[in-house]
Amino acid sequence: MKKTSIIAVLFLTVAAAITSCRQAAAPADDGFVKCQDGGFVLNGKPYRYVGTNFWYGAILGSEGQGGDRERLSRELDQLHALGLDNLRILVGSDGQRGVTSKVEPTLQEAPGVYNDTILAGLDYLLQEMGRRGMKAVLYLNNSWEWSGGYGFYLEHAGCGPTPMPNEAGYQAFMHHVAQYAANERAHELFYDYVRFILGRTNRYTGLAYTDDPAIMSWQIGNEPRAFSDEGKPAFARWLSEASALIRELDGRHLISIGSEGIVGCEGDSALYAQVSADPNIDYLNAHVWPLNWQWTDKDSLLERVDISCQKTAEYVGRHVALARELKKPLVIEEFGYPRDGFIFTPGSPTEGRDRYYDFMFSLIVDQPEVCGCNFWGWGGEARPVHEQWQVGDPYSGDPAQEQQGLNSVFSCDSTTLTIIKRYNDQFRK
Repeated sequence: MKKTSIIAVLFLTVAAAITSCRQAAAPADDGFVKCQDGGFVLNGKPYRYVGTNFWYGAILGSEGQGGDRERLSRELDQLHALGLDNLRILVGSDGQRGVTSKVEPTLQEAPGVYNDTILAGLDYLLQEMGRRGMKAVLYLNNSWEWSGGYGFYLEHAGCGPTPMPNEAGYQAFMHHVAQYAANERAHELFYDYVRFILGRTNRYTGLAYTDDPAIMSWQIGNEPRAFSDEGKPAFARWLSEASALIRELDGRHLISIGSEGIVGCEGDSALYAQVSADPNIDYLNAHVWPLNWQWTDKDSLLERVDISCQKTAEYVGRHVALARELKKPLVIEEFGYPRDGFIFTPGSPTEGRDRYYDFMFSLIVDQPEVCGCNFWGWGGEARPVHEQWQVGDPYSGDPAQEQQGLNSVFSCDSTTLTIIKRYNDQFRK
């Protein structure tokens, strides 16, 4: 056995021992989701779920711009009735308002300067989810432009404004944000934010965030990437530092990366295995995007469903194998498929999406390593006003940089909801 292989085995052994000790120390019935024997448990029972992405939940829970607590209550009630009790949510957007293709209102307007109405919205959201027995997966950063994240921290670390993809193209954007992986000043600004959020107490429940069982997991970010081969070592170090900080601040909640999986590691399966094996990372993530990854195209969505399903099975299978090796749960926490004909209108046909969803659920329901999935995303009762989101428009599952209605599952999408409900019942057996 090579020296490097021996070191890798020792690392995985130590990681497993640390995780096992951490899990064993916690009471079995305290309402917190835990990892045990390669799966999730909740109150001593196996926990598997079909959930959704509800990125705008904290904004909807606020009483300022964009807030609508009555709608939030209705949405949570409908999600709960469907069994969609696990919601993946953006903690908050970063930067100035008025930027096309970026979510607003923002939470962190400048480093350390916070919009209290969004903090109140997050507090309120967690209170309402807790009342319904729902669980939140909260992501703290974003590599993409739509909520600030990498670009925000780089700008305040002295790297200048971030070129926005809708103006300069994604190559220019990715070249710029590739600086984040090794920029220690940008990391420190992010760590200050992490300390602030995890150090808060909910104004409505009186619970410290670190003591709130409505939170299932902290995620380092939404789809964090190195964005270059040269940046991969620094990227891995940053993820390790960030997860260690979160663990230092909060010993009760789970931690995950928020990664797309191998694609999010520049196609490097060894890098994905390395960052997933970190002892502070409790479970693995993978995202699947047939359109974005060119497994299908907007002109042949129905014709290429089967090809998309085949490639999905191959991609998910690679992550299942690693989850089995690491003895950690896997969550497919983002996947989506556009409506037929690349039409965005609620109520328009969704035959291709329904076929894809049905395949995805059938693929993972009998895989014990896959303990959860969150489709992207919940549009609920929103009815888009413009194809490009504008201030005052209702929030849907599609962030501001995407066509409104592109991947949203709306409350009127009865065939899709029937499939979701059917498989959710199977996951819960």
